[in-house]
Amino acid sequence: MSQQGSDVPRAGTANAANPIAQLRKEMGFWDVLLFNIATVLGPRWIAAAAHNGTSSISLWVIAAVFFFVPTGMVINELSSRFPEEGGLYVWAKEAFGDFHGFVAGWNYWIYTVFYFPGLLLASAAMSAYIIGEGGGTLAQDRTFLLVVSLGYLFVAVILNVIGLNVGKWLQNVGGASTYAPLLILVSLAGMLWLRQGSVTHFTVSNMLPHWDWDTVNFWSQIAFAFTGLELVSAMSAEIRDPRRTLPRAVFAAGALIALMYIAGTVAVLVLVPAPDVSATSGVFHAITVGAIALKIGFVGILAAILVTIGNAGGVGSTVAGIARVPFVVGIDQYLPKAFGKIHPRWKTPYVSIIVQAVASGLILLLSQVSETTRGAYQGLVDVAIILYFIPFLYMYAAAIKLASRKDRLENPHAVLIPGGKPGVWIASGIAFAVTLLSIIVSILPPGDSANRALFLIKVVGSTLAAISLGLTLYYQGVQAKKKEAARAAG
Repeated sequence: MSQQGSDVPRAGTANAANPIAQLRKEMGFWDVLLFNIATVLGPRWIAAAAHNGTSSISLWVIAAVFFFVPTGMVINELSSRFPEEGGLYVWAKEAFGDFHGFVAGWNYWIYTVFYFPGLLLASAAMSAYIIGEGGGTLAQDRTFLLVVSLGYLFVAVILNVIGLNVGKWLQNVGGASTYAPLLILVSLAGMLWLRQGSVTHFTVSNMLPHWDWDTVNFWSQIAFAFTGLELVSAMSAEIRDPRRTLPRAVFAAGALIALMYIAGTVAVLVLVPAPDVSATSGVFHAITVGAIALKIGFVGILAAILVTIGNAGGVGSTVAGIARVPFVVGIDQYLPKAFGKIHPRWKTPYVSIIVQAVASGLILLLSQVSETTRGAYQGLVDVAIILYFIPFLYMYAAAIKLASRKDRLENPHAVLIPGGKPGVWIASGIAFAVTLLSIIVSILPPGDSANRALFLIKVVGSTLAAISLGLTLYYQGVQAKKKEAARAAG
């Protein structure tokens, strides 16, 4: 389908009836940079990597080289060539047509129903360390985790319904508050390493990957931790000069994120042995240990406060970005038209945001049934990874197909993948293979799952149910559009 033939309304269209044209351009370079950090950089991924041991250090490097860098190049090319509201949905639609665009867009949105509960549980566990050393026990309390998780979701939804002029500050503060405690972590670890050495022995041998089943299963989380740079592209109509702003922010945020994942994992292992690191709140346990050892306990509490704000920003940025996809799909009428509505006062896609929050809250409650907290968290992460990475396969394939268009070289604003078409094939092909591998290994249950068979049924069943629901809605939308066209013709 040609770019001109797309029925996604263009953001620049001077049409008061066009919902996209009513969106406000609220975001500049620093807003997008901090949005990317809030969305991508997760202390929980550093904790999970440290729990996996010293071999995670090389996994970060491998994932950065073979996944993060080529993915960033693909995102920069597509976002600079097609800077339109809807992002990945529009790219897949441009390359493969409405059906495949819907499949990509649906999976990209519905994954958040499973991702948010995992993010919220991890965020709530980290916030427990605000009370200090006793936070470790509270971080395992289900009632506390549920109440705080729902509180996070409520705040993020309210601020994003009110509008980006308010909501973007949650993302901005969140991005800064995510990075700051990790800098504190690295500083504490550096001081203690110089003063008394590391509790973990680092060698070239033990930092290389150990390819057992646990490492293979963990690989998908390492790759997933590097995702999210594409999210802000779904808000292109709300970014000032998106062709220039998006690529610059992706490059800058990508470098900061990759560096911190590696440095943060080393820092946690300097302070805490891998078996003692919690896969969700391990970063703040490590900060507490370091702060107590240096007799500056208040630093641990400060870091926990900062990360609580940072996690709120991460939830807010994901709510803001993802909601734009069903908003555009609703305008295309493949989802109920209500999804395409703009709030009359705040000019935000409020229906999409609210539906997303309600569904995520229900999944959060259901995920706690007959499963350990760790198992519930892992199950949510695996379903989210599978659903989320399906649109990524479309994105890489779209980059390859759209590379044949003559406008690629004629577009003066395009930030192209180096090497011409062979470069596109290499970057997209490598990232496609890594993504496909991550989907496959996400199906494998973790070793400490309370019931491996139940875990497998939950992951596979939830994934198929989510995709089936989307296909049902798509075909209902197709039939409704045919009837509407027939009435118009009659």
